[in-house]
Amino acid sequence: MASHLPTSHSNQSSDKRNIVLAPMEGVIDAPMRRLLTGIGGYSRCVTEFIRVTDVLLPEKVFFRLCPELDTGGLTENGVPVYTQLLGSDPAALAKNAVRAVQLGAPGVDLNFGCPAKTVNNSMGGSILLRTPSHVAEIVKAVRDQVPGDVPVTAKIRLGYDNSDSLPEIVEGIRAAGATELAIHARTKFDGYKPPAWWSSVKAVVAEGDTNTYINGEIWTIEDSLQAMDASGCSRIMLGRGALASPDLALRIQAAQLKSPLEPIDWMQVSHLVEAQFLRSDSQSPRHVGNRTKQWLAYLKRSYENAQELFGRIRTLHGVPEIQRAFAEHREWLVANQQTN
Repeated sequence: MASHLPTSHSNQSSDKRNIVLAPMEGVIDAPMRRLLTGIGGYSRCVTEFIRVTDVLLPEKVFFRLCPELDTGGLTENGVPVYTQLLGSDPAALAKNAVRAVQLGAPGVDLNFGCPAKTVNNSMGGSILLRTPSHVAEIVKAVRDQVPGDVPVTAKIRLGYDNSDSLPEIVEGIRAAGATELAIHARTKFDGYKPPAWWSSVKAVVAEGDTNTYINGEIWTIEDSLQAMDASGCSRIMLGRGALASPDLALRIQAAQLKSPLEPIDWMQVSHLVEAQFLRSDSQSPRHVGNRTKQWLAYLKRSYENAQELFGRIRTLHGVPEIQRAFAEHREWLVANQQTN
């Protein structure tokens, strides 16, 4: 990866305005966490959710979704990875949180934000926001069982169908002992439709609060500044914006340090995408190329030439032919002087 990045994009020290890499089911998996934290800018990551019902899950489930447990709960680049749990049974979630910590998780995150119908229909994710006391009960159960020096964090939305209960939800989570809280500034029914209502968060963020993160519709450095100003948060969580601009976290930090960086150019990004394809996406015989195509759909937002590459591989399903498409795309870039 480093060979495709300019020296100015190596990891830099931050101003401690932490940026967390968001959990994204089926998108930001361990290989993607490895790549993005390798570029830099993130203080920690959160796994895709582990679905908890009423049983203690076997160890293999944790290792499947968080292989970083084999390396001390850190990515290859030394960034902590918190294990995220999703469910509605406080006792079961607490038992599984303890297991995650015993296996090496440096922190446990609780998912109260997933808007997916299949998840909500089984009483997981954002549907729990309809009952703030239940959310608080879950956080307390986990906090009481997990060792005190291990962070317990939570991710929520503004609410289920409106934000009326946000103060009660947040107060309950904090009173239950959560270490940090990330707020996606949309309701369950807002889904991922713009805008994100950053200003709706300000009422629950006290001056000097360093434990609340704003999330949602942060695609650029300007968005990050506006989101923090409107919400009152000094910290952010990046999800889709991290996929659209792989170096966004690093550039946000650099801007805060008054040492701005130029974005990685498209030629270099294309090498990152191919390396990720070979490392991860090419290993699934039934789904070769799917994750790469999905990532390119995000990259099109920041890089117009991502569309040209996407068009080349859209119907391809074999490793050699997709590799040829990458090579032909780069030849096209050079011929058309489209490297940026």
